[in-house]
Amino acid sequence: MAQNLHVLCFLIFFIALNLQSVLSWRIQNSTNNIGDQCPPQPHPLGMCKSRVAAYGYPCEEYQVTTEDGYILSLKRIPHGVSNADNSTEDRTPVLLFHGLLVDGFCWVLSTPKQSLAFILADSGYDVWIANCRGTKSSRKHTSLTPEDPDFWDWTWDQLADYDLPAVLQFVYNQTGGKKVHYVGHSLGTLIILAAFSEHKLIDIVRSAVLLCPIAYLHRMKSRLIWLAARIFLAETIHMLGYHEFNPVGPVAQELLGEVCTDPEVDCYDIFSAVAGPDCCLNTSTTCIFLQHGPQSSSVKNMIHMSQLVRKAGIRKYDYGNKKENMKHYNQPEPPLYNLSSIPPHVPLFLTHGGQDFLGDVPDTRHLLRTLVRQHDSDDIEVLYMPDYAHGDFVMGYNAPQLIYKPMVEFFKRH
Repeated sequence: MAQNLHVLCFLIFFIALNLQSVLSWRIQNSTNNIGDQCPPQPHPLGMCKSRVAAYGYPCEEYQVTTEDGYILSLKRIPHGVSNADNSTEDRTPVLLFHGLLVDGFCWVLSTPKQSLAFILADSGYDVWIANCRGTKSSRKHTSLTPEDPDFWDWTWDQLADYDLPAVLQFVYNQTGGKKVHYVGHSLGTLIILAAFSEHKLIDIVRSAVLLCPIAYLHRMKSRLIWLAARIFLAETIHMLGYHEFNPVGPVAQELLGEVCTDPEVDCYDIFSAVAGPDCCLNTSTTCIFLQHGPQSSSVKNMIHMSQLVRKAGIRKYDYGNKKENMKHYNQPEPPLYNLSSIPPHVPLFLTHGGQDFLGDVPDTRHLLRTLVRQHDSDDIEVLYMPDYAHGDFVMGYNAPQLIYKPMVEFFKRH
């Protein structure tokens, strides 16, 4: 077993050293087209000044320190443009938590009529935007730097245990003890479900909106992600000494170079290959996403996500051997998150898409069966969008009418 693992490591290392010779012209063509059409335009002023204030909205910036020392950036749009005279004290807070490999910028990618953060602010809500550890605005720690391997020693377990409680509690305290509506996209749904399954945060969350929920991933449709998980690519990259996973960096290119040799993986369109064919994106929004959206995560987090793909169920991070698992969990196997234990009275609004390769229909239906079986019927709503893929829920030009409008109505009822 160990010998085979060393052989695999050597093969991947050889691929990494000779990446330019093994990458197919398909990948080069796809990458070049993206670079030509949407050249990176980093904004040193940050999201508040470069995006929110540009549309005339107020924007406040806070720093929140987690229990394990990460310093997170938290943005706030306290009111909209048309209702600035209304007292913030009368507004209900909403926390927006982004998905994997993006940050809070995803909620203001488009115009005020199309971006969820602006729509909620104009609808009378006090909007807060989270940025988890490792993203561009949350790369500080009380004792570590991003150059330290220990800075990247975390998975979404820690996002659920530390980042999510820290920002929710901060919003709750700052708004005078008001319970918070929560909106998560993708990975932002997994961490709130994990917390709820352990009966955490129930007392400060008013309701939760799950945009294309990610929980069970065993039957996901993305051939690219499935193949990467099956051949343990993230694990191998970690063993080679990489700790930060930058989706537009060399480590990601090495992973891509390996999986794109599979003829069933369509590397002409990487984003559709990963998340499904979006129906409703316009070019300008896509370019803004490509210029500002891709964010780092930890390689260890990518390993944890791969574990969800390979095994049915939702478990904490598997350290790979009984001894390490016993050390962390007092049991030889990592414990399951029991989603059926989520209290039935927590108001939930779930929406998913028929073209989503990550939150695919079979896995999402399994999640729904788990939740709906015992949930109070008045406290759970499900909205199915047959043409939507993963990105449409955040960037779709018709999402304000199809998704955000019923979401606001749900908030008003709860």
